[in-house]
Amino acid sequence: MDSNPTLTEGLHFELQAQCPVTGARAGLLHTPHGIVETPVFMPVGTQGTVKGLTPAQLEHDLDAKIILSNTYHLYLRPGHELIRDFGGLHEYIRWPRAILTDSGGFQVFSLSKIRQVTEEGVVFQSHLNGDKHLFTAESTVDVQRALGSDIMMVLDECLEYPSPPEREVRQSIHRTIRWAEQAFRHYRQRETNQALFPIVQGSMFPSLRLECTEKLLELNAPGYAIGGLSVGEPREESMAMTEVTTPLLPKNRPRYVMGVGKPEELIEYVARGIDMMDCVMPSRNARNGCLFTSGGRVIIKNSRYRDDSGPLDPACPCYTCQNFSKSYLRHLFLAGEILFSVLGTLHNIRYYLDIMRRIRQSILLGEFPELLRASRIATVVERA
Repeated sequence: MDSNPTLTEGLHFELQAQCPVTGARAGLLHTPHGIVETPVFMPVGTQGTVKGLTPAQLEHDLDAKIILSNTYHLYLRPGHELIRDFGGLHEYIRWPRAILTDSGGFQVFSLSKIRQVTEEGVVFQSHLNGDKHLFTAESTVDVQRALGSDIMMVLDECLEYPSPPEREVRQSIHRTIRWAEQAFRHYRQRETNQALFPIVQGSMFPSLRLECTEKLLELNAPGYAIGGLSVGEPREESMAMTEVTTPLLPKNRPRYVMGVGKPEELIEYVARGIDMMDCVMPSRNARNGCLFTSGGRVIIKNSRYRDDSGPLDPACPCYTCQNFSKSYLRHLFLAGEILFSVLGTLHNIRYYLDIMRRIRQSILLGEFPELLRASRIATVVERA
């Protein structure tokens, strides 16, 4: 495997600093649509939109450098051919910065009531109208090519939790490996500036995680993802599977843990050598009235905020906190006003992005262990 950091399929990762105590990394991810500073949290725009926010807010108010969209949903509606005809997803949604698209494997296994896994791929039933479709290793690459995302993900098999027996998990990772190999053969038949990441699976079995990782390394991919987490397992198991995997991954390639996590968990994944994360939690929780602040979670419907004239988070510089009281936010939420989802999502995503910026700065300054220690103390105090 090439150990030199080169421009690989349109993506180049530049490692800037690494914590000697924990291995936490700060870097620059060069993409066709701009540089992404890592470690990075990617807001989730599943259907081509981060719910509640405009692309302009994401770009100018929040300075998000990369967002995530989902192949499964965009394939079913409005269709990847239509998006391709509009010039790709960047043009279609008017987002000028980087986009990562998930292959849709997780959604096939979590949303489709009827699915059949074969060596060819997955036959699944649309959750929209019941129509049957086939995803293969090659077809999911083609769909993502049509979308024009900067980073594409291979089709993988995402298992539920609790884990099936080890024998079944082994069969599953071998299928995931074969699909990844097929995807990369297909992907490399033509030149492209889109990068493709394989996904390490293995459920909660460390030996299978290692086996899967070792086989995927043979692909010499421009980046690697760790999947099959955030499927209901205790967070300790998720962290343990991350710890098993990251030491094997190339130091000069970005490492992405899919679908994590809570605010206090972000720094823990970084401490385990992770560069990229995503999660629907900041936007979904905002819409449901749960707001993250430097003083802990705020459940805005609580009566204690009825007469509260103070800002949501005095330490936050976002538009929401600089202009509106908790009393007003509570009123909007109880009234079912759309503006609450906008203001709440704006704040929550800003909160996540600011966490990552502080983490990155601490790595660059050599102060990450102190920040990690303080975060763990704060988490214990909040839970108490």
